[in-house]
Amino acid sequence: MRKSAPLLRALLAVSLLAGCTSYRPTPPAFHDALTQPYRLGAGDRVRVTVFEQDGLTNTYSVDQSGFISFPLVGPVPARGSTAQQLEKALAVKLRQGYLRDPDVSVEIDRYRPIFVMGEVGAAGQYSYVPGLTVQKAVAIAGGFSARANQSDVDVTRDINGKVMTGQVVTSDPLLPGDTVYVRERLF
Repeated sequence: MRKSAPLLRALLAVSLLAGCTSYRPTPPAFHDALTQPYRLGAGDRVRVTVFEQDGLTNTYSVDQSGFISFPLVGPVPARGSTAQQLEKALAVKLRQGYLRDPDVSVEIDRYRPIFVMGEVGAAGQYSYVPGLTVQKAVAIAGGFSARANQSDVDVTRDINGKVMTGQVVTSDPLLPGDTVYVRERLF
């Protein structure tokens, strides 16, 4: 019994350490979202141009409930729509008694922010720019702290209304609205 006690303690220690790991394989939908058309969400700002209608051409923000407030037609749902889908929705609304044949164009003026937390120099909210990777986001947030795990990080992403978290390498691209969490390394 005394000879097996150290072995039993070692097995217990290994099983405790294995239980402490937070490794979660990245769901397939997580990376599939990178190749899909961009979908608008709360915090995005769009530039709407209505040809020959200077009073309607302006920049509009997607509010917390997912709508843009557009003159003449009121709130128009934008959350989950692509820019092209929003163009069509606005044209349909404007055709209903306001303009005969509206020519509407929508482009994204500003993306919703990303958030960087954990073992970085200055955790917080930062502006998203196309082509942003995890490594660039960490650099914007003041770089890794001395205790940071620099090989991979957790990214939380909203995909079609479902929040998913996955472990990614620092060269992975980010999407607007992502939350980056840099973990502390064990040793």
